[in-house]
Amino acid sequence: QVQLVESGGGLVQAGGSLRLSCAASGRTFSSMGWFRQAPGKEREFVGVISGSGSSIYYANSVKGRFTISRDNAKNTVYLRMNSLKPEDTAIYACAAGFPGTFSTVASDYEYWGQGTQVTVSS
Repeated sequence: QVQLVESGGGLVQAGGSLRLSCAASGRTFSSMGWFRQAPGKEREFVGVISGSGSSIYYANSVKGRFTISRDNAKNTVYLRMNSLKPEDTAIYACAAGFPGTFSTVASDYEYWGQGTQVTVSS
C-alpha cells in the first residue's frame, strides 16, 4: 500500500523556521512535490525535486527561503522553511509525481499525503 506521511508542522513566529518531512512507503518515487493550501485559497505549488535530487524548482513566493531535499535511502523528502511569514500559513502536503514528470501542476501527481498544518504568527 502506497502511503505518504508528512510531519513537522506546527506553530512558529514570523522569521522562524520549520522542517517538514514526507515519508513514503510502498514504493519508490521519482519526482516529489510540495503544495500548500491556505484557508479560502486554492492549492498552491511550493516546489518539486527530481528522483535523483539533481533538479529542484521552487515557486517564486518561496524561492530563497525554502529548500527541498531528499534522502532516497530513507524514501523521505524534506522541506526546510526559513524566514517564515504569516502568509506561509497553510496546510502543506507532499505528493508523488507520475513517472516521468517534473511538474508544478497538481494533476501531474499520483499520490498525496494528508498534509500537515503550518501556522506562522506575526
